[in-house]
Amino acid sequence: MFLSNLLGASSRRKSSLRKGRSHAGQPSMSPSPSPSSPSSSSSPSPSPSLLTSPLQSHSPSQSSEQSQPQPLLPRPPRPSHTGEASSRSEYIVDESQLEPVAPLPSHVLALNNDLDSLSSLFPDIQVEVFREMLSNFSDESKLFVITDMLLKNPASYVKGRHRTIDQQNDRKSLVSKTETFRAPAYKAAVRALALQEFKGLSRSAISAVLSESNYSYLDARPTLVNLSSKSWKFAISSLLFGRKPVTSSEAERHPLIVWRTLAGGRAVPAVKATGNAELDRELFEELILPLRVRESDAREKADRALALAMQTEEAEACEAMYECACCYTDCVFEETTTCNAEGHMVCFRCVQHSITEAVFGQGWQRSIQKDTGTLRCLAVSSSDCEGCISSEQIQRAVGGVEKGAEILEKLDQRLAEHGLLSSGLPLIRCPFCSYAEVDDLYMPDNVRPPRVRWSGIPNVILIVTTAMFSPASPFLAILGLTCSILSLSASFRRFVSQQFAAAINRYQRRRRGLKFVCQNPNCGRSSCMSCSKAWVDIHLCHESSLIALRTQVEQAMSMAIKRVCPRCNTSFVKMEGCNKLTCPCGYKMCYVCRKDIGASNEGYQHFCQHFRPEGDGRQCRDCNKCNLWEAENTDAILRKAKTDAERRWKETERRELSNAEKAYLASGAGGLGVTGEDGALGSILPGGRIPSMEEICDFIVERFII
Repeated sequence: MFLSNLLGASSRRKSSLRKGRSHAGQPSMSPSPSPSSPSSSSSPSPSPSLLTSPLQSHSPSQSSEQSQPQPLLPRPPRPSHTGEASSRSEYIVDESQLEPVAPLPSHVLALNNDLDSLSSLFPDIQVEVFREMLSNFSDESKLFVITDMLLKNPASYVKGRHRTIDQQNDRKSLVSKTETFRAPAYKAAVRALALQEFKGLSRSAISAVLSESNYSYLDARPTLVNLSSKSWKFAISSLLFGRKPVTSSEAERHPLIVWRTLAGGRAVPAVKATGNAELDRELFEELILPLRVRESDAREKADRALALAMQTEEAEACEAMYECACCYTDCVFEETTTCNAEGHMVCFRCVQHSITEAVFGQGWQRSIQKDTGTLRCLAVSSSDCEGCISSEQIQRAVGGVEKGAEILEKLDQRLAEHGLLSSGLPLIRCPFCSYAEVDDLYMPDNVRPPRVRWSGIPNVILIVTTAMFSPASPFLAILGLTCSILSLSASFRRFVSQQFAAAINRYQRRRRGLKFVCQNPNCGRSSCMSCSKAWVDIHLCHESSLIALRTQVEQAMSMAIKRVCPRCNTSFVKMEGCNKLTCPCGYKMCYVCRKDIGASNEGYQHFCQHFRPEGDGRQCRDCNKCNLWEAENTDAILRKAKTDAERRWKETERRELSNAEKAYLASGAGGLGVTGEDGALGSILPGGRIPSMEEICDFIVERFII
């Protein structure tokens, strides 16, 4: 066995040398060895320049470098002793060619765990802040030190880098994949890829852009493309060769994408291997898969059109066309459906138009049988037909068109909405989508039923004693006597018991929490069940409404006193001087009536010409012209603008501002601990008015029941 292997190796070596001599002086253009070949890693073909020394004819690195043209990417490094495959494919066509991603190093994994912990503790801060602090602090008690720093002095570290409400709700996890710490091998592969593609940029510029995007190649590439198009090297090449920068949206023209021809002659996209399994998988999923989906959809659409054309041609030849009972056009049998009563044949096109109009237009009540989820018969000749087109036929007709799946999904949503409303069940709805679930407050068996809070008995005695000796005691006595008489009525007792049961339910719900998480996989956002706004830790109900009020008030006050030049749209406010204003663009206007006084050279003739002391702002008794020195009462105008804005906001929100909300508007911070309307008296007399039955029951339950 050993002798046969030795003879085989010797014969292969001789044939390789003869082949090299026969091609001496010619560049080798043979393809790279196949990864499945047994000699791909042990005996590569020698380079012609190395044939002068037989002892050097087995240098694999030099042979491959001279026998192959230089690709865009550096050739993947040879596998080490870590257990990787002995060879790689230069192009990745199928997902099966992707190698498994190696686990992260222990220190990178620990950093990512700390990143998750900090993101859960401070959800309103961008992950970039945590990543920066974790990189700069020492390893000893790093997580606790950073937490303490952010609690004591957040402004010096955060520097305004807060998450917006949309960013907090759009994320599917605490930290996205692109925001985590990357492995050193991944960062090196991304850096090498960027340096190879953008040769016109300096290393420092590329490193800076990659650092800004956390070494995410796909996120950094648009910025690098923009920078490379502005470099002097690109300017020269575009002038001489007419080259254009490749935008990130053109996946077909991406420099990493090549089109390989399969055995059947069909071209498929492939991505060049980078030498890093994680980066290869990321590029394959972001560049190749969308192209494949688009190609599959286009091929399916073309096949469907071809099949329909062939069916139509055969049916016309055999005179087997059918007339639609709705539009009276001829169509093939495969493109028709029938109602379940009189068998009226309707073409798919009419079904598609009717469903689209019912879902997005005004035909819902007329066309849809909501109890069965079917389409009423569309036959024009028989308007009294009670038949319907089944949901299976609707799916056949609508599912094959463009955006048919979206139309069917919307139809299912409207049918589900009708079913929920017909059931009469209490529902909790997501304010951002159509998801709803039954409002069933689940109370486990280990939760004790509500009972009297004995610590509140002294408060009851104090309230009763105060009421007995207060000037309002006669009124309270009459009120108590009236309640005693009404308590003899069974309907009144039933009403009071229902109100207390609802108050206890509301109290239990508040103890459970007001955060509602949508279970729709396409939404998944969190909202508040009280104010129906997006949930942001720490949540303050109506905060967005109060911010809107503050914005409206500030905008109304600024609009009341400022002037805007109609020529250049410059905003300005007169601090002192006369009422003839000249804009830097040359436009002249009156500050009082805002009239253009420069077009007709009217100038100062626009103002009152009667004699008066300089600075006298009183109205002239002899004419109605504007006063050159008239000054507006700015304070009164601002107060009126603020009052009008608050009045419009109250009419929209249909509620009054509490002291806490007024403090929030004044200081920008929540004033939930202020006294007054939000204290004990404010809970009994909200807004200074007589409380409702629900508010009285809520007060009793919160103060005297556990």
